[in-house]
Amino acid sequence: MSTTEPSEIGPAIDGCRPAEIDPVVVDAADLESTAPGYLREFRAGLSARGYQPAVLAVDACFADDCPLATGEEADRLRGFVRTAAFLGAGRIEVRLEEVADADTVEPTLAALAERARREGVELVRVDDHVPA
Repeated sequence: MSTTEPSEIGPAIDGCRPAEIDPVVVDAADLESTAPGYLREFRAGLSARGYQPAVLAVDACFADDCPLATGEEADRLRGFVRTAAFLGAGRIEVRLEEVADADTVEPTLAALAERARREGVELVRVDDHVPA
């Protein structure tokens, strides 16, 4: 596998065709685990029903104005970025339920978005607290 980005992806995209698969949003709260074995079974179950995970929706809370709590929540969200990539979802939607200090959370979310991009997943923030 090449580590460089292709200079032209147009021909590969042009060769794509529709599939009879329904894209679905997976709510992270509904997953019993993010362990690879569970996720393989989950993905296979979706495929057997004609579903393809398109979006992984995750609720996030940065209610504590504490660097340790922010770090713990960031670690949890990084796990869901890996989960989205493993499932083949193209997007992870992070809904911010509460943010104590947007100036502290902003760099964390920017780093998470970069991590998601490297995993081939688009991170979309859904919130009223931090501008997208």
